Amino acid sequence: MPDKSNFTPDEWKLLLESVMMAGIAVSAAEPSGLWGLLKESFAESNALMTAKLDPRADALIKAVVADFEAADGRSTARDGLKEKLAGCKPAEIKAKCIETLRQAGGVVDAKAPGDAAAFKGWLRQISQHVAEASKEGGFLGIGGVAVSEAEKATLTEIASALRLAA
Repeated sequence: MPDKSNFTPDEWKLLLESVMMAGIAVSAAEPSGLWGLLKESFAESNALMTAKLDPRADALIKAVVADFEAADGRSTARDGLKEKLAGCKPAEIKAKCIETLRQAGGVVDAKAPGDAAAFKGWLRQISQHVAEASKEGGFLGIGGVAVSEAEKATLTEIASALRLAA
């Protein structure tokens, strides 16, 4: 059962970052304004809570979620995000997120091959939930689409980076 002890501190930080980057990539692809951003952020937080409460959740996912519950884990993830995204122009954020997901996928493939498919699938699921959290386009919630073309393209990029079927 892989957990934090199976990874170097940098690898573990990368896994924590990847959870947040999965949602940020979609949000950056099609900014939804303040209300949309709040909905998308809530969708990402909800994914963590769902995994925590799911008795069938993969052991590696549970270990990552447990680390987010600790102040040190949240701090590690937050500091890693600041480091990676500092100085990025808005157009560069999505690319940084996709690269982080690619690296995280490689780490779990190498260090936890038995849990890699579940973990990478979970990251893709987080991205999908974020994409569906807020309508894009329209006005005051009227009209618009559930998932924009830019978000669909980003979801495809995420699947490719994680080496999952689109």
